[in-house]
Amino acid sequence: MPKLKTKSSAKKRFKFTASGKIKHGQVGKRHGMIKRSNEQIRELRGTSTLSPSETQRVKRWMPYG
Repeated sequence: MPKLKTKSSAKKRFKFTASGKIKHGQVGKRHGMIKRSNEQIRELRGTSTLSPSETQRVKRWMPYG
């Protein structure tokens, strides 16, 4: 079997945790911050993990993760 290619966009956006979950950056902080509350901005710091259904899809894009 030939080697599978990893989607370039996926390897730039996602990282695997040791337990096999997938981390991603928080969404919703690019623009329009004036209308968001300070509490919401604080909650959107850092990273988050994908839901199980989304994890299935991303693992298909990153076969050697």
